[in-house]
This record gives sequence, structure tokens and C-alpha cells, in this order.
Amino acid sequence: MSQPSTAPARPAGPRVPEAVHRRRWAVLGVLMLSLLIVVLDNSILNVAVKTIAAPAPTGIGATQSELEWSINSYTLVFAGLLFTSGLLGDRLGRKKVLLFGITVFGIGSALAALSGSPGELIAYRAVMGLGAAFVMPATLAVLMNVFERDEQPKAIGIWAGSVGLAIAIGPITGGILLEHFWWGSIFLVNVPVVLLALALMLWLVPDSRDPNPGRVDIPGVLLSVVGLVLLVYGIIRGGELASFTDVTVLAPVLGGLAVLVVFVLHERRSDHPAIDMSYFKKPAFSAAVAAIALVFFALMGVTFFSAFYLQSVRGYSALESGLLILPLAVAQMVFAPRARLVVERFGARAVCTAGMLLVALGLAAFAFFEADTPVWVLEVVFFLQGAGMAHIMPPVTVSIMQALPREKAGSGSAVNNTFRQVGGALGVAVLGSVLSSTYRGEIEGHLGAVPAALRDTAGESVEATLAVAARLGPAGKDLVAPAYTAFLDAMHVTALASAVIGVVGAVVVALFLPGRAPTGAPGQGATTPNQTPATTPTS
Repeated sequence: MSQPSTAPARPAGPRVPEAVHRRRWAVLGVLMLSLLIVVLDNSILNVAVKTIAAPAPTGIGATQSELEWSINSYTLVFAGLLFTSGLLGDRLGRKKVLLFGITVFGIGSALAALSGSPGELIAYRAVMGLGAAFVMPATLAVLMNVFERDEQPKAIGIWAGSVGLAIAIGPITGGILLEHFWWGSIFLVNVPVVLLALALMLWLVPDSRDPNPGRVDIPGVLLSVVGLVLLVYGIIRGGELASFTDVTVLAPVLGGLAVLVVFVLHERRSDHPAIDMSYFKKPAFSAAVAAIALVFFALMGVTFFSAFYLQSVRGYSALESGLLILPLAVAQMVFAPRARLVVERFGARAVCTAGMLLVALGLAAFAFFEADTPVWVLEVVFFLQGAGMAHIMPPVTVSIMQALPREKAGSGSAVNNTFRQVGGALGVAVLGSVLSSTYRGEIEGHLGAVPAALRDTAGESVEATLAVAARLGPAGKDLVAPAYTAFLDAMHVTALASAVIGVVGAVVVALFLPGRAPTGAPGQGATTPNQTPATTPTS
């Protein structure tokens, strides 16, 4: 394959080679398939948490903390390596990085399917996170290099809409698989899709790179990984102990914050930073990044406990739970590709603020859900959440990507996805800890008749309490109703906390995201047009 070349800026004409331009929509389809695999896997896992928590042979007996780490091991490796993968894509070629990432993701999926213990599942999920870290930035970077600037908002909207498709397919696919096969099939299903994606990538996707790449900032990447792992571990530990003042909680939390401060200082002084801190001097860029982090902080935590609400409290199967979440996915698929039209009329600030408030409203609704709340109410809330997300993700992604030169698309995409994943990881950790500690506080008063050896386990989660109740036989029946009540109370508290985060996000975008662009302005959400020399993709 020939090397990419630097093309002169041609504001009046296309900068994408004609051969690449003609197949741009086919390339977008391949990129969406790659994104679909990564997002689908997480949406499947959310439906499967109850099954994985069950004792063998149904599941592997994962505890609440182990379930959180099966999500966080993936997310932390993903977030920690996004800086490096984005830079490597710009330096070595985005197609090469994409092929590497999807291959590693497929191998990790096969290994995760064969996990014999929660520890193995956590480790193999980390391998999957490694692969995904090289896939996500590359898909958006390739998109920015095969579409002209005026088509990028439309392409990004479709790209974001594929997330809705994954949310729809994931739980339904997971539910069908769990009803007919063992729990590991939710990971094994990734393998044939990965093989198809590899074949299509080799055939259709052009390569591109930054003609003037810098060195990889290895110290910066290591600092970010260490800081995030310490911080989130401390928060999860706090949830396990139902106390945030214990030394085993404070030490990693404070240590993680200190390492992250060192990371920021290092990045500001480095001549080859993993993340260029000057990006954040642009209010639109910073506001867009903050919006992504905050909305995923709120939503990922709620997604985690909603699976237990639907399956443990409401008694729905994994497949039925997946079908109930369908309105959220449908709303994203319908509205995300059209978000650019609303932004053109009302401006990114108004649209994203309304989207954030809609998401916050949907999160707050969980504070009023009970065991007998009508199903249609749940469906309306899920649809509103999906509609809100569909009017947040495309505009803020356009704001981030069009604020940077095209040849820096890899690092720009890495910033976008890093804050999304860090926000999601912290959401699961913080809101999961709030849920766990509140539940423990509510249920402890009802565990007097439980043998001392089982008391600590029984107080960990609603699933743990119900499992202990089943082991105790008739003597455990009195635990069931208090377990449901304690979980609902904990869910209400957690939902209100997540809604507050959503409102904070709305305030941030209302204050700092740009308003309606002047008539004829190129793109949406961009601060200035990119007229710098671009990387020419090789066909």
C-alpha cells in the first residue's frame, strides 16, 4: 500500500481523492459495523449481569463488585489506552490500527466466552478493552478523512445512530442467547461479526495518517491509567464497605487524584503530549467534552442498576428486559442522523441543552418507579432518554472533531472517546457505590435471622440477598419483600443523584457551547473552519 501524502489546502474544492469519495458511504457502513461490535458487547453484558451473578452452572457466581469490575476492567483499559491508540493511528495509519484493534477484540471475546471464574472474565474483558481502544478512535478518524467538511455532520449523525442500533440489537440478542445457550455465548457471538468486519475493512477502508506525527507520550499514558485505576478502585471499595472514610478507600482515591494531577502537569509541559491541553482553551471544545463525560456518567450508572430493576424486582427475563429497552434504541436510531437539521435551525447550544434536560428528566423518573409501575410509563421514559441522547452526541462530537485539524483526527477522536469512557466508568463506580451502600444500609436491619457467616454476603446486593434467601429455604422467605423494598429505595436515591449530574451537564452546555451558526457557516458546532493541509487517504 502506498504511503499517504500531504495535500495542499483546497477550500474551494474537495480534499478527498475521488476513488475514496465514491465509496465513502460503504466505508461508513464498515465503520458502523466495527462500532456496532464494541457497543453491542457492552449492551449485551448489561442484560446478562443477573445471569453471570447466578451460581454455577447457570453463571459464575460473580459478586456485585466483580460485576462492576467486569465492566470497569474493560472501560479502564479502553480509556487509558485511547491516547496511545489515537496517536498511533495518526502516526502508523488508521486502517492498520483499526485492523489490529478488531482482531484483539475478537480474540478477547473468544477468551471471555470460556471464562471459568469472575477473575478470568475480568481479565479477558480487559483484553477486549485493549482491542476496543484501537477501534473506536480509528472509526471516527477514518470518517473525518473520507468525508468532506460539509458532509461530516450528517456522517457523524449516522455514526452516532449506530450506537442506538447496537443498544437495540444487544439486549435482544443477549436475551435470545441466554434463553437457549450458556452465558458465554454473549461474547462468542462477536467472533463471526469480527471476521466479517475484517474482510470488509481490508477491501473497502482506505488508509490515512498524520504527515507530521509526534512521539508517543508513554509516561503520560501510564500516569492516566494508574490514576484512573486507583480512583475507581477506591470508589468501588467504598461501595463494598458502605463507608468512604476507611483507609483502604481514601488511600487509592487520594492517590488516584494525585496521579491525575501529575498527569495534567506533565501534559502541559511535554513537547509531545498524549493530549494537547491547548485544545481545552476553546470553550466549545471543553463544553462538548464535559457534556460527553457528564451524560455518560449519569446514564452508565443507571443502565447498570436498571437491569437488576427489570429482572430481579420486576421479574422479567433477559430477553424481555432487552425488548423493554428497545424504545431508547429506536429513538437514537431515528433522531441521531437528523440531529444536524435541528442544530442548523436552533443552534448546538439550544439543542444540546434541551437534550441534556430530557436525559435528566428520564433519569429522575427512576426515582418514582416502583415494583408495579405500568410498563408503558417505563417505555415512555426510555424513549425520552434515547431522544435526548440523540440530540447530544452528534452535535458535541461535531464540535470536538471540527475544532481540530483533519490530520489530528485520531487524537481528537481519542479525546472524545476517552472522556466518554471515563465518564461511564466513574458513573458505574460512583453510582454503583451509592446504590450498594444505600442498599446495605436499608437491608442490614432485616438480616438478624441470617447466619453470621452469610450476613455480610447477603447485604451486598439484591441478587445476593435473594440467593441467600433461596439457600435458607422457608426461613428465608421473610427476606424477599425487604430486599425488593431496600433495592427500590437505593435505586431512587441513585436515580436522583444521576439526574443532578444530568442537570449539571445541561448548565455546562448552556453556558459554553456555541449558539446558532451564521447562515452559510460550514459545519455545526465548529469554532473555526479547518483550512490546514489534510491527510490524503490512500485508496
